Amino acid sequence: MEAGRPTVEEPPAKDCESLECTTRALRTLSAVIRTLLRAQDEPSLLTDMCTAIVESGGYRRAGVALALNDSAKTIRWVAWVGLVDGKPEPLDMEWINDRGFTYADTPAGQTAVGVAMRTRTPCVVHDIPNNPRYDNPQFAILRQHSLRDGYASLTAFPLIHDTQLFGALFMAAPEPDAFDTGELGLLGEMADDLAFGIAGLRLREQHRQAEETIYRLAYFDSMTGLANRTRQMDMLKGYLDRPQAGTHALSLVHINVGQFAEVCNAFGQQVADQLIIETARRLQSRIPGDLELARVGEAIFSIIIPANWEDDPVAVARQLIQGLNAPIEVAGMAVDAHVHAGVVSVCDDANDAEILFRRANAALFHGESLGDGITGFAGSKNAEQMSRLALMGDLRLAGQRDELRVFCQPKIDMKTGQIVGAEALIRWQHPTLGMVSPTHFIKLAEQSGLIIDLTKWMLERCFSWLQKWKHDGIRETLAINLSPHDLLSSSIVCDIGKWMEQWKICPEAVEFELTESALVEDPCAALDVLTRLKAIGVKLLLDDFGTGYASLSYLQRFPFDVIKIDQSFILPMLENADSAAIVRSTIELGHILGRHVVAEGVESEDVWRCLQEQGCDLAQGYVISKPLPIEQFQGWKAEWQAAHLV
Repeated sequence: MEAGRPTVEEPPAKDCESLECTTRALRTLSAVIRTLLRAQDEPSLLTDMCTAIVESGGYRRAGVALALNDSAKTIRWVAWVGLVDGKPEPLDMEWINDRGFTYADTPAGQTAVGVAMRTRTPCVVHDIPNNPRYDNPQFAILRQHSLRDGYASLTAFPLIHDTQLFGALFMAAPEPDAFDTGELGLLGEMADDLAFGIAGLRLREQHRQAEETIYRLAYFDSMTGLANRTRQMDMLKGYLDRPQAGTHALSLVHINVGQFAEVCNAFGQQVADQLIIETARRLQSRIPGDLELARVGEAIFSIIIPANWEDDPVAVARQLIQGLNAPIEVAGMAVDAHVHAGVVSVCDDANDAEILFRRANAALFHGESLGDGITGFAGSKNAEQMSRLALMGDLRLAGQRDELRVFCQPKIDMKTGQIVGAEALIRWQHPTLGMVSPTHFIKLAEQSGLIIDLTKWMLERCFSWLQKWKHDGIRETLAINLSPHDLLSSSIVCDIGKWMEQWKICPEAVEFELTESALVEDPCAALDVLTRLKAIGVKLLLDDFGTGYASLSYLQRFPFDVIKIDQSFILPMLENADSAAIVRSTIELGHILGRHVVAEGVESEDVWRCLQEQGCDLAQGYVISKPLPIEQFQGWKAEWQAAHLV
């Protein structure tokens, strides 16, 4: 059989007038086109199509069977018009494989629909009551319906668009010789139009679903399904744009899960996420009226209380968090969430969404207690906090704005007077505040999570300078500080190795300084990072030695090459016997353990001589040089060597 030609099981008789059949087909085609133009979705299109075929075209029956792309490859009747006692049941069988229909040789496979879908060509059956093809007892019901409902011929068209088979369109007519060549041609066009309509509607539905997905990703939290910060801010702006009428001003309530970070560090991200999901579920069950809960931070939820709300915002906050501090079971463990809330309301100097949002966070973490785990925005008392938040925002952009600088403080060999290296120090030149104290902005960076970005900025700049030093014949080492947060970063060692290779830096030129506090938070993680750094070939310095609680144990466990005595012991060592004893003992201990010892904070010649007598190896402090821009190091080095004849 040629592809595309209809399968006709009985030759047409001459009882049916061609003109009448053609007119009927044209009438049907016209009605179907109108249906296609009005179609909004696939189910209504298919039902309306079958209705138009029966009611406008005058055919006795019409139906559509779709080939579903499910695991069973089901053929399912999805639309049927003209049948008294319901539509056929779905055929739950594989409708196509390498050999075509698996039921090609079964009675079901010989129906018009089965043949049309299997061969992808139209199929016509004439004179159903007398057709020998339907002598099988399984088709007895078909012949009964044919006699009862008054149809004697039927046809089925495959619904194909761009080689994709959607299913088949079924039609039945009263004449035993219906569906001649002219009628089939017109009805075939109609089937092609229907397939095109199905393809278009499915494409439209795919676009709609894609838009929904994009909207959901943009405005809703993927883990909890709650509104995210973007949606909450949009809603807040919408409320603020309306006239505020009510007993209370519009308010914003932020709710924090205080134990999130601790749970995450102790049990991992997955358990911490379960804590957030369960807290969200409990909060959602307590939301009054039609208020909407949002997740606006890793462990922070938010609710807008409209101005016309009957209860005051503190009462709403109290209702939400009451009982939430009861242990929550996650991963088989009972975890105390430590939920608390911060409340802020619109006022003359806080009628902007961003300001209100920042103040809600300030109320949450630095507000005045209102009792029952609720804090409120403290007004003037939070001026310092607001300043800190603003400075934190500036710090986030400082690298992009070229406001960060690399300074360095030289280190001298106390026996020879030779320059052995320098400690790299980060500085921030704020455009309006001037040079911001590193003690201040480093703490801000650690609190806001920016410290890792600052470290990466510093590493790249320092490696760039070491490459320049090498080119200029400077062989001194450069020590770079790492924070406790850096040691918890899984990528820090890989990043360092990558940058050293990129800038072609010799490991002998690099040192890393870490304080004892950096080791306390997670000793196992710290030991892993330090071991991997040592494998690269760099030196490790233990900074601020003596200020912690377990200094000797750190010297035993961790692979440090150098000990730096904290300046809090160096500065008063000539007047304070205890400080002098600590300095002397540390120098002796370092040498016994095979470590070099650096004294930092050396500010006078007398302290220098005292340290020299005690055998201290290296010194760093104002008596040598204040921290200076790294661009000036080479000039300073020349002056030092000239002055000391080194």
